[in-house]
Amino acid sequence: MASKHYKINTFGCQMNKSDSERIKTLLGDLGMSETEDDETADLIMYNTCSVRQTAEDRIYGQMREVEKLKAVKPELVVAITGCMPGRDHDGKIRNRMPWVDLFFPTNEMVHLARRLAEIRPEMFDGATAEEYEHYLKIAPVYTTRYSAYVPISTGCNKMCAYCVVPFSRGRQVDRPAQDIISEVRALVENGCLEITLLGQTVNWYRPKDIETFSPNNPLKVNPTNYFGALLWELNQISGLTRIHFTAPHPNHMTPEVIAAMQLPGHLNFLHLPVQSGNNEVLKRMYRPYTREHFVDTIHRLKERLPNLALGTDIIVGFSGETEAQFNDTVSLYKECDFDISYTAMYSVRSGTRASELYKDDVSSAEKKRRWLELQVLMEQTAVRKNQAFIGKTVSVMVDHFAKGICSGNSREMKRVQFKGDKTLIGTIQDVKVDRAVEWVLYGTKT
Repeated sequence: MASKHYKINTFGCQMNKSDSERIKTLLGDLGMSETEDDETADLIMYNTCSVRQTAEDRIYGQMREVEKLKAVKPELVVAITGCMPGRDHDGKIRNRMPWVDLFFPTNEMVHLARRLAEIRPEMFDGATAEEYEHYLKIAPVYTTRYSAYVPISTGCNKMCAYCVVPFSRGRQVDRPAQDIISEVRALVENGCLEITLLGQTVNWYRPKDIETFSPNNPLKVNPTNYFGALLWELNQISGLTRIHFTAPHPNHMTPEVIAAMQLPGHLNFLHLPVQSGNNEVLKRMYRPYTREHFVDTIHRLKERLPNLALGTDIIVGFSGETEAQFNDTVSLYKECDFDISYTAMYSVRSGTRASELYKDDVSSAEKKRRWLELQVLMEQTAVRKNQAFIGKTVSVMVDHFAKGICSGNSREMKRVQFKGDKTLIGTIQDVKVDRAVEWVLYGTKT
């Protein structure tokens, strides 16, 4: 088979990025090489996000350009995977793009080689590739040597009213502990310094092979959740200096998880989605906790980790949200003193509980106003918090270099910039902070 080229366009969360790394392995096994140019690609794939309508609209916009390219290059294979196919149970999304060759949910990537050979036998004649029992068994082509995403589960059982994940990815499936530990060990042996554990409810982990855990693991005590025990095991791997995880659920911040976060490998940062600060809105969202429970969880974390930096997710303008209920979210933000928030304006997702039960009755203008109010509060808070780093030394994982400036994340997930050179990419450097603005700490390498 002559050399063929593919291009993958990845949208959405870290899980989608990790999924694309596995797709690259499959395509590499078929003898394909990656390209960044649409014109030279024989296969263009879109790994899609469906969390909000704006995400899907971006994809539709890009697809119009590829449709034009396919009209003049009919042999081009166009494939769509990820969350859009996963939630398209009535075929409406697929019907909007009849010229697309392959349209499949993430868990069906294990059949990619066979399906490519079926639709383009002249292109993939004689090509063979292993078909895996589950896509998480596929070894990824990691984006960098020094930092890697490691999924520990896929899917979700929580069924939040606004969320498409249980429909697009299915119910939660936990990877065997042995697979995770072996993958991380291999990464570290090859120079990896930092891992990010991924899962839709990452801190609720129930593997079937708990015998994998060490007999002297002190956190192997909770029979309903072994995430703390997994973190302890990973902390025993020599050379792994930075461990992060996303996205946890407030109900599963157990004493064991909090204890594990005090171990040396963990970043001094936690992203804990709250979505709303009002109990009635949380109930309508099918978020099974209260404002009081969430605040208590933050207090428990801060008691053990007083300098912990905090991030969260918030939805404004959810169905029926009143001005007073939104103000409860503002007050929660101030009480928890978040370092950063990823705030979204609610958009209806077809097939979810919210789309069937509630009317989208908060105007677009009001959603934008509420979003802006939280954005201003976040920026003010970020300036104040970042100013406190002036004169302090932070540990930075360098991941970028341009025009004499290195940049990377501190252990608090603050973006840091300092003078350096390209050889520092993939290393950890101590940087003394000289100046701070909303989103960047500027400093000098010590």
